[in-house]
Amino acid sequence: MPYSKCISASVLGVDGKSITVEVDLSSGLPQVNLVGLPDPSVRESVERVRAAMRNSGFKFPLERVTVNLAPADLRKEGTAFDLAIAAAILTASGQMDADAFDGMLVIGELALNGGLRPVPGVLPMVEEARTRGLRRVLLPPDNALEAALVGGMDIFAAADLSSLALCGGSGDGWERLAWHPSAGNPTACEPGSSGEGAAAPDYADVFGQHHAKRALMIAAAGRHNLLLSGPPGTGKTMLIRRLPGILPPMSEEEALEVTKIFSVSGKLAASGSLVSERPFRTPHHTISTGGLIGGGSIPRPGEATLAHRGVLFLDELPEFPRSVLEVLRQPLEDREVTIARARAVFRFPAHFQLAASMNPCPCGQHGSDVPGQRGCICSPVQIARYRSRISGPLLDRIDLLVEVPRPQHADAMQPGMSTADMKSLITGAVKRQKDREQETGVAWNGDLAGKALKHAAPLQAEGARLLQQAYDRLGISLRAHERILKLARTIADVEGSLQIQTAHVAEAIQYRRLEL
Repeated sequence: MPYSKCISASVLGVDGKSITVEVDLSSGLPQVNLVGLPDPSVRESVERVRAAMRNSGFKFPLERVTVNLAPADLRKEGTAFDLAIAAAILTASGQMDADAFDGMLVIGELALNGGLRPVPGVLPMVEEARTRGLRRVLLPPDNALEAALVGGMDIFAAADLSSLALCGGSGDGWERLAWHPSAGNPTACEPGSSGEGAAAPDYADVFGQHHAKRALMIAAAGRHNLLLSGPPGTGKTMLIRRLPGILPPMSEEEALEVTKIFSVSGKLAASGSLVSERPFRTPHHTISTGGLIGGGSIPRPGEATLAHRGVLFLDELPEFPRSVLEVLRQPLEDREVTIARARAVFRFPAHFQLAASMNPCPCGQHGSDVPGQRGCICSPVQIARYRSRISGPLLDRIDLLVEVPRPQHADAMQPGMSTADMKSLITGAVKRQKDREQETGVAWNGDLAGKALKHAAPLQAEGARLLQQAYDRLGISLRAHERILKLARTIADVEGSLQIQTAHVAEAIQYRRLEL
């Protein structure tokens, strides 16, 4: 028959989008017209398909070939359509039975010799196919393990285009390409699949800085944003880089969310297995706005989305351009990034925990004069200009503002709490939050707001009076007032207390008193 179609898919934001690949053959000069708003990588698929079919023993039609990618008003990009275009041409030209691809999702990039190469974004594509009622998927072998993370799908893995000749119309042919979970473990996670490499080092290696360690433990327990400020060499970066070691484990739902994002970004481990460790992203201060929150003509996830359900660490915070930092204000409140384009609005999940560090001034020595060493050489104007790179509204969205001074020698010789000690307290605090989740509908104290916050964090008379005094005398904003309440709730959970005590409120207030 001169007409045929196959179902393929692309990625829109971090979600899959079904694409129908239609092929029509008509008499005329041999040429190929590819329509449906394809980008250059899709247009080049014509030459890849032509060479792959010829080198796999098939014949490319010497007719007028029209390939349409529907819906036609959605811009298409990527190489995932190669296999579907080839399959539609094969069925339209009568070289394969059209029923062979009925009810099947077809995705994969073709090499010139007919081999199949993996493509990014397979997990959301297969999820979309299952939502549409499809139950079979044909894809490259290297993507099979990733596709198996979506249950209820029959997976067929073809190493090359010539293997499709076995599947012209017989069920036995497809059975030869069937992929089974025994070929790999879809729940296994290779070390470093969360994007950061080896396991986090131990807090026992950090001597002194007990106050900062406690602040990091509280931040991890309630998923609060954190800023450490202090002179160079006091261990700010070292402390935050150990944060992944005390973060609560991800639930299965969170792991699937993170795996989908890494799949779309092409950063999933070669095994395609489930990401089980919380992401820990550390972009350089030269990053652009698009690199931080995502961008492009067809937007792709930025570092804020890659840190979803994990930590976004901004080292030397004032060195980032102010325009770049300001774009974080919306995702810190809404837990998602919204990017508007002429044809569509893209939304990327960005539920991350912000961790940042900074020096108190350009030279780093302000307020830390040490006998025998040169003190701060910055003028008041230089210090004010340096600190003004971080806006007040952004600081207002950070729960813990912690000073990390140069420790005394006696304190510096004491290791303090280890990662295991801190994680033990965090586990208890997380359990208390989970117990309240049925009543509040909120999993983490850092996300409490409105009625949920009032229900989870009632104050006794003395604690309420202390918080009112802090509001009146320190000039804190209503947002900061709310964040102090959330922080006090987490401190109480870490201490194992059902009620928020006055001491918990006082500790939460002092985390807002860093002079910037």
